[in-house]
Amino acid sequence: MLLPAALLVTAAAPDAGPPGAAIEIAVTNVESSEGRVHIEICPERLFLKDCPYVGEAPARQGTTRVIVRNVPPGRYAAQGYHDRDGDGKADRNFLGLPTEAVGFSNNAMTRLAKPRFGDAAFDHGTSDQRITFEMKKFL
Repeated sequence: MLLPAALLVTAAAPDAGPPGAAIEIAVTNVESSEGRVHIEICPERLFLKDCPYVGEAPARQGTTRVIVRNVPPGRYAAQGYHDRDGDGKADRNFLGLPTEAVGFSNNAMTRLAKPRFGDAAFDHGTSDQRITFEMKKFL
């Protein structure tokens, strides 16, 4: 009697969708080995907000590699920051501008305006992929 019930539960489970693939981000221009490098992979509707696919790694001066796992196929932009003080957030000044280095896929950042999703966007498929971007000080 238990076996048919188990099969029924398995058959009724929702489809989890296609498995996600990893994105390895080589973050260049990391100024020091203090803290962590935090990366988020964002669909357009969440760009410049909290995004669902996240990875972190201890900062390494020069280049830090961060892997974000299980990202489903789609169009995304990567955003990240060097969390030098390890407080888990991108520190900002009184104007709301980042005081820690930040970066975006395709190096889509200007000094005077927030980057646009279209400038940072890339396509992610079913295979693991690698991207590179540079950390920069906003000011």
